[in-house]
Amino acid sequence: MARLTKKQKEAKLKVEDKSYTVAEASALIKEITNVNFDASVDLAVRLNVDPRKANQMVRGVVTLPHGTGKDVKVLALVTPDKEAEAKEAGADYVGLDEYLEKIKGGWTDVDVIVTMPSVMGKLGPLGRVLGPRGLMPNPKTGTVTMDVAKAVSDVKAGKIDFKVDKTGIVHAAIGKASFDAEKIAGNARELLTTLVKLKPQAAKGVYIQSIHMSSTMSPSVEIDTKRFTEQ
Repeated sequence: MARLTKKQKEAKLKVEDKSYTVAEASALIKEITNVNFDASVDLAVRLNVDPRKANQMVRGVVTLPHGTGKDVKVLALVTPDKEAEAKEAGADYVGLDEYLEKIKGGWTDVDVIVTMPSVMGKLGPLGRVLGPRGLMPNPKTGTVTMDVAKAVSDVKAGKIDFKVDKTGIVHAAIGKASFDAEKIAGNARELLTTLVKLKPQAAKGVYIQSIHMSSTMSPSVEIDTKRFTEQ
């Protein structure tokens, strides 16, 4: 078992054995984050669902009101007539065949790929490269669309997609430790509210079983599931 550093021990002592409101947890995370870079703040939400069953899969998108704090690199794989609008919307890379060749060669130095329905056929063979990295565009997350400009703008503004993993947990980065506590809390509430709206009809019992917030290398802080929308 890895030994805790002095700072990690001090941070752990500040986290009480109790559930916090989102606002309290957000303030505490800022207090216990002691790294020399702008740490990511994450939520881990355990849901009472069985992801192996199609009618209990939880997947969606949410636009965080205060953004992610990350400079998201977007590749727009589009036909020439859509290149100008993709560039104007802020896409970092725009093109088609040359980038398909680069991806085929193993290049994946982007965070999100936006494309058009007519291009998806060309992306199929690249599934082995893009799939494991979570880069395959999907109509359900708004990354396969004719409105390329909106898709790029949404991603740049803080739109993220999430999916419950095989253990029933949704993991999502909701900001940076440099954010004000109010902004961290606002982003957390937006994600949690979206998850509640996506509750599958087939899910029985208590839907949200636990919520934990943490930052890079910090202890996790438990959030009261009954009060997560409180100020």
